[in-house]
Amino acid sequence: MTRLTTTFAAPRPALVCFITAGDGDTAANLDALVEAGADVIELGMPFTDPMADGPAIQSANLRSLGAGTTTADVLRHAADFRARHPDVPLVLMGYANPMLRRGPDWFASACAAAGVDGVICVDLPPEEDELAAALRAVDIAPIRLATPTTDAARLPAVLSGASGFLYYVSVAGITGLQQAAQSSIESAVARLKAATNLPIAVGFGVRTPEQAAAIARVADGVVVGSAIVEIIAAHGADAPGPVRAYVATLKAAIVAAAPKVTA
Repeated sequence: MTRLTTTFAAPRPALVCFITAGDGDTAANLDALVEAGADVIELGMPFTDPMADGPAIQSANLRSLGAGTTTADVLRHAADFRARHPDVPLVLMGYANPMLRRGPDWFASACAAAGVDGVICVDLPPEEDELAAALRAVDIAPIRLATPTTDAARLPAVLSGASGFLYYVSVAGITGLQQAAQSSIESAVARLKAATNLPIAVGFGVRTPEQAAAIARVADGVVVGSAIVEIIAAHGADAPGPVRAYVATLKAAIVAAAPKVTA
């Protein structure tokens, strides 16, 4: 059992929380997420052209890069997090250029040394995924993305070699700007569950406890990113307290929701 499989085997859906490494006090913000009840952490690797991200995370990337954050810094944050939180799954999320510039084997090995559990590479399609095999070789989950446009013909390629969980991007657009109708999320999750035994985590546009609770009733995980990143932008060095308070409301809503459906 890996940390990810253990977490998603719990009777309640997982709360998955994202922040960008190097944006604000990363260590304090990560600790605030865990203290508030986040079950899985996604740590964003800053990149100059984050094409899947909306204004909030784009700005976080620019703030991080402006502060001089490097891949080595991201891996250091990951290793320090693992030392402080040995049981909380940590996923790196980002783009192919920073991950592959030294080769997939180097990146996979560095992630393993830092205690990373999974990697989401947003712009690496399955047919060109030279990273997945290297990650699997060191027991790190290559986590794939499915979208509303991932049809039955495309889905097998997305699922091939994937592990950890399947991230369902609930809108055909960028992060943070809109939310899918609950009915479309429910039908998409049902379709994906019929095709894979991987847990399904739903993200993009989730902001309120009510939205989190509704998704938790049908999915295995709820992903929240832009709303947290906006709190960090607004509060700077004082962000850990507001981050903790906000994430605690999401966690409470998920706990209060009906237990996840396992059938």
